[in-house]
Amino acid sequence: MVLSTSSVYPESTAAGFSLARELGYDGIEVMVGVDPASADVDAVERLSEYHEVPVCAVHAPTLLVTQRVWGPDPWEKLDRAAMAAHQLGADVVVVHPPFRWQRSYASGFTDGLRRLEETTGLTFAVENMYPWRGPGGGEVRAYSPSWDCAALDVAHLTLDLSHAATARQSSVQLVRDWGERLAHVHLTDGTNGATDEHLLPGQGDQDAAGVLAELVAMRYGGHVSLEVKTRGMSRAEREEALAASLAFTRQHLAEPAQSPTR
Repeated sequence: MVLSTSSVYPESTAAGFSLARELGYDGIEVMVGVDPASADVDAVERLSEYHEVPVCAVHAPTLLVTQRVWGPDPWEKLDRAAMAAHQLGADVVVVHPPFRWQRSYASGFTDGLRRLEETTGLTFAVENMYPWRGPGGGEVRAYSPSWDCAALDVAHLTLDLSHAATARQSSVQLVRDWGERLAHVHLTDGTNGATDEHLLPGQGDQDAAGVLAELVAMRYGGHVSLEVKTRGMSRAEREEALAASLAFTRQHLAEPAQSPTR
């Protein structure tokens, strides 16, 4: 079970490593973002070595709020994410679908990811997103060609349960539909609403326990990374939430594999 450093925001990347070690997580997913330390690969490597917590995945800075991190060129971001993953010993790079206004990047996205996987030996797992909705409920086209990563001609996918909730999809069904394309999981939760909530697993309507049961049944071999929102919590509350999520996950991943009701 891996802890995404985004789960401790607004605390730092360093705090993520410290809490992962303290609570007994097996590794870290580094969210390369607004914390300068997250974009400093040497600093992340020192944190990993000091806390003796390995880095399992690197989330490339492809969010709307990280468009200037590692420069404005999206391919440079992915190249640097690959170099970071190699230096840190991670085997997965998480990436979002291109934004609609990134026309050149979007047109070569799938071919470019294939080349990167071939040349780096890493898994580039494209994350499921969701349609942006305006005040009147209408959808705004933000991603190109689609927010639905399964519709893209890519080999590997990341499932985020909160994003599935916002897209009004079933995470359990996505696990079944994606099969071997599923390469990485952002364990969280959400409700059928207009906002991306990133609740603790079990607090929403995405049947997080059922998702974990499906992973066991399919003998999933990728990482499960906790990516939840703890902003507004005290340090003690954050620790309690992350510890409870770790216990929840280990409980359901350790249960004997059974064929879930279909």
